[in-house]
Parts: sequence; C-alpha cells; structure tokens
Amino acid sequence: MNQNQHHIMTYTLNSGIKGSVNLSSKQIQDWIESYRVGSKYVTTVGKEYFGLNPELVADFKVHNEFSEQREHVTVIKQPTVASKATEQLADAYDQHKVLIQVECKCGASYIEDSVYKRNKWGCKECGDIVFLDSKKGMVETVNGKAWYMTNKYFVER
Repeated sequence: MNQNQHHIMTYTLNSGIKGSVNLSSKQIQDWIESYRVGSKYVTTVGKEYFGLNPELVADFKVHNEFSEQREHVTVIKQPTVASKATEQLADAYDQHKVLIQVECKCGASYIEDSVYKRNKWGCKECGDIVFLDSKKGMVETVNGKAWYMTNKYFVER
C-alpha cells in the first residue's frame, strides 16, 4: 500500500448504522491492527479527530480503485444522442407551432409564436388580456396565417 494514498473505509456498527471515512493507507493499517486486538482506534482526519470502537463495529470495507464505491466518479458523455433527441423534440414542437396576430386597445399590434392554439393571451405591451376571435378565424400575416386575437371589441367566447 502506498502510504500517501487515501481510501474510503465504510463500516457498519452493530446497531446497523453505516458510516464512512477517508483514511490514508497508514491509518487503515493502524485500524486493522486495532480491530484485530480489540483496542479503541483514534486518528485525525483533516483537522478533526475520528474515533472508532472495534467492539461496536460489525464489519468494514476499504474501497480502492477496483471497488464499487470510488472517490472519483467519471461522467460518460453522449452528446450525439442528446443533441439528436433535442433536435427531434424541437422539430416536433415546431410542427405544431401556431402564429397569433395580437391587436390590443393599447395600440400594440404584433405576431407571436405559440406552442398551441389559445383562447386568450396577454398583451406584451400593457399586460391586458386579448381574446381569440373565432368568427374572424385565421388572418394573413407576413409570417403566414395566424389566429386573430384582440380586445378592441367584444369577442364571443
């Protein structure tokens, strides 16, 4: 064992409580010796003192680079899969996107994109509610056909 190398030691107390501590190779050797002879083990971990009574420890395991529990976890990146899925999702939303022509009593007139057809919308200029005029239906705009929404006159809902 390399004396400067640190490993995670996981232990289970007789009560069933699990704990883990980061120990150097030297500290692990000292712990194993204390466990064998049954003497209480006290050491420093960083700036803290750590003590463990081997009579209260049911079992313990020291993790190394081949163990299930590692100190460093590496992330496997799969950007091509994620970007393809994102593109497909964006394309699906774009297929169902609708245009909305808003004309508000505040004087605002603009075209907005929406994910779905709505019955009411908030004016981005003044915040007032504009309603879908289903009698007027779709109107021709520079961006294509759009649903007409207004609050300039009463709209049947």
